[in-house]
Amino acid sequence: MNKDSAILIIKNAMQKRRKALSEYEAKQVLAAYGIPVTRECLAEKRADVEKAAQEIGYPLVMKGCSSEIVHKTEKGLIYTDIRSDAEALKAFDQIKERLNVYSGAVLIQEMIPGRRELVMGMTRDDQFGPCVMFGLGGIFTEILKDISFRRAPLEKSDALEIMQEIKGHNILGAFRGMEAADVESLADILIQLGKIGLEIDHVQEIDLNPVIIFGKKPIVVDALMILE
Repeated sequence: MNKDSAILIIKNAMQKRRKALSEYEAKQVLAAYGIPVTRECLAEKRADVEKAAQEIGYPLVMKGCSSEIVHKTEKGLIYTDIRSDAEALKAFDQIKERLNVYSGAVLIQEMIPGRRELVMGMTRDDQFGPCVMFGLGGIFTEILKDISFRRAPLEKSDALEIMQEIKGHNILGAFRGMEAADVESLADILIQLGKIGLEIDHVQEIDLNPVIIFGKKPIVVDALMILE
């Protein structure tokens, strides 16, 4: 997918007066900008589940996927560590039931192991324009609020600096048997997030949480993209 395809996804959503992209759509936009995301498939019906599972491989994560739902966890729409077709079909049925009145499908994605979770994103400030964000991610993001910002566009030096500004920056180093995170790849993600903000005016906010360090490489596991 190229950047023109990413712009088309957003234009189609805007024409339908939607205020956000689905997670699947958001990740397609990210992938078009070279940002690493999970391997995943959309399942509209039960017959799609086993095919997707064979393509991706167990263990899996399954989620309700709808542009109308921002917080999936609170609605019980995320199932993790699924290890068989029987478990996958059961999760599919339960997610579809809980989606209820919302339009959407079930997102089936690879399960990324990793103990280090980051949050990255972009927000459009009234005064400064697109600003890129980096910090500690996962369930404690709102509690710890250990984040740093930079105005776009970012140079490589800006991206490397923003990572060192958070209090928990040592999480990127080697410790407890884990190798140091690939900060060059993390920097590239931050630079590309700034480019999305500068090149696509309709994108108001991007929230990537978590970005998991798998081995040493970052992978975007969940993504939210808010439109103007």
